[in-house]
Amino acid sequence: MTSSAIDEYLASLPEPKRSTLQTVRERVRAIIPTADEGLTRGVPMYRVGGKSVAGFLAFKNHLTYSPQSAEVMTALADDLEGFIVSKASFQFAVDAPLEPALLRRLIEARLAQLGLN
Repeated sequence: MTSSAIDEYLASLPEPKRSTLQTVRERVRAIIPTADEGLTRGVPMYRVGGKSVAGFLAFKNHLTYSPQSAEVMTALADDLEGFIVSKASFQFAVDAPLEPALLRRLIEARLAQLGLN
């Protein structure tokens, strides 16, 4: 996994998707600075201890974040109110980066689930 792959992925996106996901990336890296980052099946992914902890992706009309766990999504359902939620991910606007506090809760819940906190 290489961070340059995420650099290339982000560079390929139009604005405002690029800058929104760049902000999410910076926030994720601030929360888990030792995580490995790279692309997994074309998806920007963050791994800790070899386990997937966070990922994001751009689509035509929205962006998606995944904590890589349906259980985390269920546990934090109240925090995700207002987002379009699926089993293991949720959608957010192309011009509205996720708040650092929400990202921290998602990442910390996933790390706790994996016993990596």
